[in-house]
Amino acid sequence: MKPVVLLVALLGGLAAQGQTVNLNPEADAQEQSALQQALGEAGNSPIDRIRALEEHLKKYPGTKQRAAIEQALVQSAIETNDNPRLILYGERVLQMSPAPDSNEMMIVLDRVIRALVNNDDRDRAQRAVALARRYEADVDNLRSKAEPPGHLTPAQWSEELDRAMARALALDARATGNLGRTAEARKLAGKSWEAYPSGEGARETAYWLTELGDKAEAIEYYADAFTLEDSHTTAADRAVDRQRLGDLYTELNGSEKGLGDAILAAYDRTSALMAARRAVMKAKDPNSLATKIEEFTLPAVDPSAPALVLSSLKGKTVVMDFWATWCVPCRAQKPLIEEVESQYKDSPNVIFVAVNADDDRSLVAPFLKDQKWQDHGYFEAGLARQLVVSSIPTVLVLDSAGNVSSRMIGFIPDRFKDMLRERIEDALAKK
Repeated sequence: MKPVVLLVALLGGLAAQGQTVNLNPEADAQEQSALQQALGEAGNSPIDRIRALEEHLKKYPGTKQRAAIEQALVQSAIETNDNPRLILYGERVLQMSPAPDSNEMMIVLDRVIRALVNNDDRDRAQRAVALARRYEADVDNLRSKAEPPGHLTPAQWSEELDRAMARALALDARATGNLGRTAEARKLAGKSWEAYPSGEGARETAYWLTELGDKAEAIEYYADAFTLEDSHTTAADRAVDRQRLGDLYTELNGSEKGLGDAILAAYDRTSALMAARRAVMKAKDPNSLATKIEEFTLPAVDPSAPALVLSSLKGKTVVMDFWATWCVPCRAQKPLIEEVESQYKDSPNVIFVAVNADDDRSLVAPFLKDQKWQDHGYFEAGLARQLVVSSIPTVLVLDSAGNVSSRMIGFIPDRFKDMLRERIEDALAKK
């Protein structure tokens, strides 16, 4: 969420929570007008936005909107990599929000800790350790939630939490090491690698092993960091890993002769490690690694019915109706879809699939019974996220090659049936 939008949302949240402003109505309106004007003049520039918001706080030091404004300042500081302001406002925001109530807050927590460990200042390191331990506790609390957010599958959610724990432990290791507790830092870095193998965890482990004088093992971890399949490792990170790897290897062996074998061994080691993790994920959830429509398997809403393997629909034109129990237009749209479906009942190459997108699956069976819907359909099981279905109702028409031929978002009652038939015919015409 962009900072200006975030600010507006937070200000709206204050009003929704019934919080009052201890100013007379005229003064409040004057402040709101000044704030909107300042943000308007700042435009999309995060630097100008910071200046405008800080000037507003100076002009209205007693504002009840301070919390929202400071959170917007944090987001702008993240955009501009402004570590001093990120620390200044970020620690305040985190104090006001003791629970991991949003993804944005977890990002703030991560970035504030990174800013604090950017140098070896002891006071900052102590504060970073406290926040890192909170980070770890927050991840554990999120793990206890019954349902994954954002249509993540359980296996994907577990994977995301493993990654988050690995980041928290790596930051804890750096902060702890900055306090001079080197052996403890090495253990924490090792736990990061165990939680989820990442370039950050590997190089953090290598760093503290080097500080402890165990350069041979450090070489292995730097080689792991250099070869690991990790989207968060940049080209610059790999260049530094390569330099440190070469320096340490040369220091121990007199030259880089044989280093290539060590790198190949690391590649084999990390590849096997990640393959094993993927196998575990696949065993837990067949959709956890799916990246194409045909790779998904959708569980039936009716527990006695078989799951739908989407690859079995290859060569067909598929109409996917994404609906939810809370979606009022979906109820009006359902009989219209059934009318169109009846017109294709003798067409074996056209398949209609109802896909439920509720976060809470327990709501679906009672809803179907109440509505007397016969076609129970399937749960989306991560497919909505893969197809970027962000609005309900959405009807997708897939052509025989499995590509999205049409995306109908929302509901236009008068034209819906004709529009859907047109989209189906367009998909059938594709070769």
